[in-house]
Amino acid sequence: MTRPQPFQMAPGEGDPRRSAPHVARNAEPIVEVLRRILPDRGLVLEIASGTGEHALHFARAFPQLLWQPSDPEPAALRSIEAWRAEAGLFNLLPAVALDARAAEWPVPAADAILCINMVHISPWSATSGLMRGAGRLLARGARLYLYGPYVQAEVETAPSNAAFDADLRARNPEWGLRDLDDVVAEGERHGLVLDEVVPMPANNLSVVFRRSGA
Repeated sequence: MTRPQPFQMAPGEGDPRRSAPHVARNAEPIVEVLRRILPDRGLVLEIASGTGEHALHFARAFPQLLWQPSDPEPAALRSIEAWRAEAGLFNLLPAVALDARAAEWPVPAADAILCINMVHISPWSATSGLMRGAGRLLARGARLYLYGPYVQAEVETAPSNAAFDADLRARNPEWGLRDLDDVVAEGERHGLVLDEVVPMPANNLSVVFRRSGA
């Protein structure tokens, strides 16, 4: 294959793979957290898989788990499939079209759910849909893992995050860094309780929820 295209979801000619530089920086730190929270066996659903590079990396790191990538954007789905076809990993499933806001998802159940760098570059309705869907798909004790930058009460926002937030809101008023307390409250509405918050490189956070109830 030719060299993958820079991170962009607009359709283009040639190689359908897309590449996001941040994946090379954050994939291994994320893996270190996932090693503690993922089940030994089962299916992991990734919401908003983007380029597909995270799913590829995680499928290699956790060969005992099935990885189900998803995304609502056709260009992203093409990129994911191109990376998957090249890698030939048995445990990386074909990507499915999935919008977190949808009332029904094309995956009926999951043993864990991941969502990386979506919450701040989507409308709040996507976060609400994510929590609603996770609450429906996950069994008691299963984990929802989020990664990205957040605003935390009584924690000074890093200047780089403040600048990033301003840039996002200038690009789309519905985007922007979310208050972590608001995200936690939305999760609780759907039976998801906060398990832990782990500081990550570049002022990001790993936010781990656990499905409560019966």
